[in-house]
Amino acid sequence: MPSGARILLAPMEGLLDHTLRDMLTRVGGVDLCVSEFIRVTNTVLPRRAFIRVAPELLNQSRTVAGVPVRVQLLGSDPDYLAANAVALAQLEPAGIDLNFGCPAKTVNQHRGGAVLLDEPELVGQIVAAVRRAVPAHIPVSAKMRLGYNDDSRAEECALAIEAAGASDLVVHARTKAHGYRPPAYWERIADLRQRVRMPMVANGDIWTLADALRCREVTGCERLMIGRGMVADPGLALAIAQHDALKCGSVQSAVTWTQIVGLMRLFWQGIAQRVAPRHRAGRLKQWLNYLRRVYPEAQEAFEQLRLLHDPVTIDQWLAAQAVG
Repeated sequence: MPSGARILLAPMEGLLDHTLRDMLTRVGGVDLCVSEFIRVTNTVLPRRAFIRVAPELLNQSRTVAGVPVRVQLLGSDPDYLAANAVALAQLEPAGIDLNFGCPAKTVNQHRGGAVLLDEPELVGQIVAAVRRAVPAHIPVSAKMRLGYNDDSRAEECALAIEAAGASDLVVHARTKAHGYRPPAYWERIADLRQRVRMPMVANGDIWTLADALRCREVTGCERLMIGRGMVADPGLALAIAQHDALKCGSVQSAVTWTQIVGLMRLFWQGIAQRVAPRHRAGRLKQWLNYLRRVYPEAQEAFEQLRLLHDPVTIDQWLAAQAVG
């Protein structure tokens, strides 16, 4: 992990793609991003498959704001994952991350993501195969949950990942069975830290600065990965960074609604370049739905846009917000 990388932006399939990564990293406070997963089966993917998910690879693996992006692979075959890692390494990613945390049923049914946590030996084989296959200067990290149906093998998995040579490990403090239901079991990350020495990153249920500080206290991890909390409050990483710099701070958002409107306009322009017209409104509403947690103005905006689908009408609405 890059020196000083304290706040990581999480991958979120179907939501936190490169367009939203671009918006959130422009705000400041994020030190490192991880892309959504690229599924690996029984083939070596072409160059375009990696770039489609992580177009930052064409910009030295960095967002427009200059934040490094690690590219995440998901699969269960060590040999094919290694072969794809070799192909990916030719694009010089800021790192390669391995997904042992996805809870999606379709992914788990095809032996990907969190289901592999029932097979610590295989988890270790995957990490080891990828680590051997790529140049030493490219970090190989992993992201895991506490387990599949329970957390009884969490320590085994973490130890296997460490022994296989991973540079660092992100732990989402829930099992697959927990899904995203609160709470996150941060104390179990503290348990894992007693068993492994590699750098660990805490993840799960960090919505505010207060949550971030409490998560650090409970887990002992200075490094945090945040997903939904950053989508809901784009200024959260900046607020944490400002707190760290000043050793004080409030839990209020560091970004005004006027700034959010500016980001939404850029976001809309970004998705217009790669999302079919009929799906664009849904992407904007998806983000607004999260923003409602923090911004009262987002609730009003959501209501105004709820029944709108025509991109031209939404263009006009966004233009009016900027003027207003």
